[in-house]
Amino acid sequence: MDERQDGKTPRIATLGQMGLQHFAPYLMNRIMGRYNATLRHDLREQGLTVPQARALAVLMVGDGMSINELSVYTVIEQSTMSRTLDALETQGLVRREACQDDSRTRHIFLTDKGREEFNRAWPAMHDAFAEMFNDIDEAEYSAFIATLQKILGNIRQHDF
Repeated sequence: MDERQDGKTPRIATLGQMGLQHFAPYLMNRIMGRYNATLRHDLREQGLTVPQARALAVLMVGDGMSINELSVYTVIEQSTMSRTLDALETQGLVRREACQDDSRTRHIFLTDKGREEFNRAWPAMHDAFAEMFNDIDEAEYSAFIATLQKILGNIRQHDF
């Protein structure tokens, strides 16, 4: 392969030349598809969907988000997020509160029952996560996370 003027080797231009096993978006989709399928199976016993578990997980880390923020962090479209929140609210797992600065905006909070439900879901989520990183040492994991954060920075469309 020829080098570019900046000294970097160019990436192969066609998927046929590259192959699926070297196309990162394909690999990431496959990995997350497998992770979600495992979670779907494990969470079904608990009566939760993957989107519901994602929403609970994000709220455990950052309670009080707007629906827009929650949609971004969970990677769930706003219309699906609204339906997901309706179900979680019906189950008593979250509550919505009007924003003091803008009554059109609602912030989402976990209830105590929601925290308990997430804590019941977490072991399955953690086990699926741990399985993905079996035989990957701390240095490889740290480098992987740093690379993912750079990629996210390259494609990010929100300030959060």
